[in-house]
Amino acid sequence: MREILGRRRRLRFRRRDRAAAQLDAALVCATEWDWPVLPGAGLKAAGGRGDRPRGCACPDPDCVVPGAHPFDPGLLAASTDERMVRWWWGNRPDAPIVLATGGRAPCAVSLPAVAGARALAALDRTGLRTGPVVATPTRWSILVAPYTLEQLGELLYVKDCVPSSLRFHGEGGYLMLPPSGTGTGQVRWERAPLAGSAAPWLPDVEAVVDALVEASTSAPDGGSRLRY
Repeated sequence: MREILGRRRRLRFRRRDRAAAQLDAALVCATEWDWPVLPGAGLKAAGGRGDRPRGCACPDPDCVVPGAHPFDPGLLAASTDERMVRWWWGNRPDAPIVLATGGRAPCAVSLPAVAGARALAALDRTGLRTGPVVATPTRWSILVAPYTLEQLGELLYVKDCVPSSLRFHGEGGYLMLPPSGTGTGQVRWERAPLAGSAAPWLPDVEAVVDALVEASTSAPDGGSRLRY
């Protein structure tokens, strides 16, 4: 009996620590970096107490990105207001952190994890400075300076081929931020922003897109497979 009670206490402490980390991360993004955030849909529990979360908490039983998207509130509600952020995560402490990309906020380019590792290695070989990189078990996302759809269109127009596995998170888009948990696994920093710094430095999309296209094209599946 003591062993069961001890396990329950440890589980409560872990949940409390995770909730605190989630709120702290959301506050840093919103108040220190001026990145607009909002809580994601999150995951629902499988059944009884202690069961691991499974499936998306949104109404769609066939959700292809379980937990990893805005739901209520919608994306337009993203905010940098400290009181709003505290209220959201005070009510939903385990909610994933969603960054509303574009505008004055960072944009991102994401690609399958294997291609992402190749792309970062290629960028390192050229000596190009990279900013923060967000990783999940299936995809890596390189944060870049804000760009417009017109800029992106001109950049991609001159490419012979743009793999369909590349995804662009610009104006009206979003990206999950660490330490969120989603249906595909934990979201983490592959390359974290410098601790205690102001808003993280971001490269221009033009500086990284060539390496990303090349890495996706040379991936084992030819870069054509879209992975969430």
